[in-house]
Amino acid sequence: MLPRLAGTIKRRLLVNFRADPEVAQSLIPAPLRVLEHKGAAIVGICLIRLEHIRPKGFPRAIGIASENMAHRIAVTYGDENGVEREGVYIWRRHSDNPLNQLAGGRIFPGVHSPATFSVHEEGKSTELDIKTSGHTADVHVKGAEGQPIQEFSSKAFENFAEAKDFFARGYCGFSCASDGKTLEGMQLITKEWLISPLNMSLADSAFYGDQSQWPKGSVEIDCGLIMRDIEHEWQQMDKVPGEA
Repeated sequence: MLPRLAGTIKRRLLVNFRADPEVAQSLIPAPLRVLEHKGAAIVGICLIRLEHIRPKGFPRAIGIASENMAHRIAVTYGDENGVEREGVYIWRRHSDNPLNQLAGGRIFPGVHSPATFSVHEEGKSTELDIKTSGHTADVHVKGAEGQPIQEFSSKAFENFAEAKDFFARGYCGFSCASDGKTLEGMQLITKEWLISPLNMSLADSAFYGDQSQWPKGSVEIDCGLIMRDIEHEWQQMDKVPGEA
């Protein structure tokens, strides 16, 4: 079992889309099921800068930093006691850190592919341009942090409070191991859940724009959220859905 990791979420963007539940279900492994919210699957991209990542209890100075990206979907599943749980399934992970690329799927859960991250931040504005191998998961996002009450707009969620609660529940993340079949899981533990709207002026995604997986009209951009400076921990899950 991997020791618990600690660090800081320096910046985390959640770029969220509404998708056709039947299309989404065909793209995730059993026993995970699409968590439908008001008739839609909630899929998206997590763009996260991590700093000071190290085994819990070790000094911050030895920690590593990285820019990371995950394409994900909100799911539901039954745990070992038959209790219905919520989480996220992650199709693809990318990182700019060679250590994450080497260790992901080997030392800790989650296979990480290489990507190049170009980041520009000025005040409350953030722009990220991510390039991936073959350009199959390229992302370009530009937005500015807004106020929760006045500056949150979404078709999927009635208000900011509903969105905040929905994404707070998705702290267990699952993905396929390097064998492409076995599920692995990591749990995100935060000391506080501070999040704000991200008013996006640009959001391009090669993954969700791939009509061989997402037929035209089956997925549409919905809303953005941003987190900054959150102390957190990562813990490997000893039980994953479908495991005896």
